[in-house]
Amino acid sequence: MSSQPKPWNAALYQSSHSYTWQYGRDLLAMLDAKAGERILDVGCGTGQLTAEIARSGADLVGVDSSAEMIADARRNFPDLQFEVADATALLHAREFDAVFSNAALHWVRDQRAALASIAHALKPGGRLVFEMGGHRNLRNVLKVACAALRSLGVPEPEALIPWYFPSVGEYSPQLEEQGLRVRFAVLFDRPTPLEGEQGFAKWIDMFGGFATSAVSADQRPELVRRWEDVARPMLFRDGVWTLDHVRLRMLAVND
Repeated sequence: MSSQPKPWNAALYQSSHSYTWQYGRDLLAMLDAKAGERILDVGCGTGQLTAEIARSGADLVGVDSSAEMIADARRNFPDLQFEVADATALLHAREFDAVFSNAALHWVRDQRAALASIAHALKPGGRLVFEMGGHRNLRNVLKVACAALRSLGVPEPEALIPWYFPSVGEYSPQLEEQGLRVRFAVLFDRPTPLEGEQGFAKWIDMFGGFATSAVSADQRPELVRRWEDVARPMLFRDGVWTLDHVRLRMLAVND
């Protein structure tokens, strides 16, 4: 569900950023999928969690706005249904017992349209179970990115950040506006280790397009160097880069 300025690198996502869906496994207990239920996975990526939910016997549809991700999901799990679709314009009406979403909704710029679309896809009494980046997610990562961009002459770099990281108090009314009654909500820190000395550089390659695309090609190596150098004292310990993730996890029911 990305607003990245370049196409998703699905291979890099699977090889170096599998934590995105692996941490999402904790969310499956809250979803509590049942055999025979029809469930929509919004922002399914390369399909790993969609496949895990399908093992319950539920009927799954996985959607993502990235054609690259959907192509990989279809290759990974050819027996499941995957569609290229935007969260703000889902072509489903009162069709699903549950909508599931992991690490996707914070990419969506028009939150009202996305939540209206999701609510419309749910049957009466259906549930929305999701996790997304929450308030102060990647605070140090983004603070350093903006400082590095500013030092290279990019004005107002904060405006380039593509993500929306709300608090519980900020997001709950938006759900309720669409008739989704909040049953559970929690905001929590989840420090996330990256693999190897090059882990942060790979994260920038995967998710940092908002910053690298704002400078010329010959400035990009210097941007990454400055970003890494300033972030290292905060995020690099004992040979491991650790992202300062904060997650918002919620369950709401369509009334």
